[in-house]
Amino acid sequence: MTTSNMVIELCKKMNISISELARRIGQSPQNFNKKLKRGTVSSKEMVEIARALNVEYEQVFILPDGEKIKFD
Repeated sequence: MTTSNMVIELCKKMNISISELARRIGQSPQNFNKKLKRGTVSSKEMVEIARALNVEYEQVFILPDGEKIKFD
């Protein structure tokens, strides 16, 4: 599943429009829709989306020894 598809699915499940989500993360709906179409939503924006919708988002590399490298 692409990042864009994840965002769209999240909006459906949270019963919120893409436009409203864009406003909550401080972007214009037009700009955010373009990012979704191009597939250029950044990791930082994914964290902002999670915060705006009060959900958890994890992006992490787990090394063989169990050490985790994650986006803060």
